[in-house]
Amino acid sequence: MADEKPLKKKKQNAADLQKALRAAQGGGAGGAGGEGQPKVPIDYKKTFGRIAIILVVIWVIAFIIPSWIAKAVAGALTLVAIGFGIWFVRFVKKNEALGDLLRGADTAEGRKEALEKLDKDFKKGDTQAVLARAQLEMQEDPRKALTTLETINLDKALQPVADQVRSLRGMLHLTLGEPNEARALVDKIDLGKTQERKQRAMFATVSAEAWARTGQAKKALETLELFNPDDEELGEIRVQMLRARAFAYAHANDIKGLARTLRRLAETSPQLLGMFVSAKKTHPLLEREAKKILMSTGAVPRKMVRQKM
Repeated sequence: MADEKPLKKKKQNAADLQKALRAAQGGGAGGAGGEGQPKVPIDYKKTFGRIAIILVVIWVIAFIIPSWIAKAVAGALTLVAIGFGIWFVRFVKKNEALGDLLRGADTAEGRKEALEKLDKDFKKGDTQAVLARAQLEMQEDPRKALTTLETINLDKALQPVADQVRSLRGMLHLTLGEPNEARALVDKIDLGKTQERKQRAMFATVSAEAWARTGQAKKALETLELFNPDDEELGEIRVQMLRARAFAYAHANDIKGLARTLRRLAETSPQLLGMFVSAKKTHPLLEREAKKILMSTGAVPRKMVRQKM
């Protein structure tokens, strides 16, 4: 009976560590409607109001020009705008439905039910549904999520969607200890064309970690310094941002910067440092410093740390 309590505590610590690692992976998915992510209201009036103003200007110009061609062009552009409006509304509503589905999938049973609904309510091959499926799968099986994402044809997907898929795939490759595969994906992401600030920060974070782990630590740090991990708007990806900085500082042999970043992670949860000692192909300096801080916090017994690391 004397050994039962330490054994139970050891199992509990290991479970907590895995939970923290899953949270770090899932929190940086970068997709619309992630688990626990609040709804972002769409201002239809503002969006369609701008389109209407543009159409009015086009028609004014068309009536000024004494030619039927100008009016035909204006009419064609109006039809295109109407078609875009219909597509946009459907796209947003589908995204909202998927977001609601993901928000309710915060347990293993919830994820199972969500996956069943995806199979039932969405067409096979629907890009948004595939993204949602991958975000559910990555909580328990990153390799399976990666296989799911690889079914999306990036050459046919819209640029924002393609970049989102590249970012998510890149993050999964990094989690699985495959930085070269991640680098091949993130090098095709155009950060300058990403308008939404949080998504741009996520893309930059994944790209920077891939760069740092494949020989471009300086470029990685310069990119990461454009975003503040303590910015409240970027709170959902703070762990992912600090993780990328830790890799970048380690590969740049900046011990002070590395220690500072690891301490900030430990303030959130000491167990998050476990991602650096349990992951594949971790930089020796990063693994050493993470072990040191992890043991100094007392959150995990020294004996257990040595056995696991």
